[in-house]
Amino acid sequence: MQPAARRKELLGPPGPPASQTHRPAMVELVHRVKVFVYRYREQAPDYLLLRGAGHESFWGPIQGPIGFGERLDTAIVREVMDDIGVSRPMDVIDLHLPGRWVLGDEEIIEWSYGFRTLPEHQRLRLSERWSAFRWATFNEAYPSLELDTDRATLLRLHSLLHNV
Repeated sequence: MQPAARRKELLGPPGPPASQTHRPAMVELVHRVKVFVYRYREQAPDYLLLRGAGHESFWGPIQGPIGFGERLDTAIVREVMDDIGVSRPMDVIDLHLPGRWVLGDEEIIEWSYGFRTLPEHQRLRLSERWSAFRWATFNEAYPSLELDTDRATLLRLHSLLHNV
């Protein structure tokens, strides 16, 4: 058998040109932080809930992107400062509940943290992303959260705070 014929036999018939082959779509990886701000009043935690400025908004925690090369702790403090004007946490708790899902051409990885602030902090300065805020006990905050993942994260934070 000729070498060219042997090569064709081993390789099989030629496939479609590279321009016609199906390639998986590229997915952009996006890292975000979700920050549940809390304070203690009368030995029990209150949780900060924010309502987005959009028409179909709901109550939730602070959230935002992590910049390329940015550290998680820096992103947490930046988002809290940008969204409500609080610059320093009394404590930051890693809730060990990363979320991951694909939304269109983005794969989102979300890192959830608790952020303790002073009991009577200065007046909050809301960014224009938010239309309202309120402090709520766990029993008020839990049913107010729209997303199941937010409720699970709040439950985790609340459990950790009660085990301390």
